Amino acid sequence: MGDRRVEVSPVKARLAARGRRAQRTGIDGEGRVAQALAASGWVIRGRRMRTAAGEIDIAAERDGLLAVIEVKTRRDLETAAYALGPRQRRRLCQAAAILQGENPAWGPAGLRFDAWLVDALGRMRHVPDAFRDEG
Repeated sequence: MGDRRVEVSPVKARLAARGRRAQRTGIDGEGRVAQALAASGWVIRGRRMRTAAGEIDIAAERDGLLAVIEVKTRRDLETAAYALGPRQRRRLCQAAAILQGENPAWGPAGLRFDAWLVDALGRMRHVPDAFRDEG
């Protein structure tokens, strides 16, 4: 069998590298947020939890309240704040419903959706109850 190489265009290679960097940056931001949550008494129920509706970055619980947390890491906090659009909010609501169905003991006091914004300097801003499930 011969060596089968696939040529990748320079543009595709740059885009792939940018995607890998963005993924690493996002995972780093999620780790920082998980540490901050744990330090303030939240129990981390899971990270990067996959459901049929999509992924939940972090699920955390404190005093019976389940928080479904979306972490947005961008170059600045303002850009991060605008990164959570309506389509993603709907997907998170659907994913949270699946998560609660699979884990009925989580969140007996309720459910809320939080956003955590992380910038390139590592500054973080917590937006509790960032949106509601309107469905």
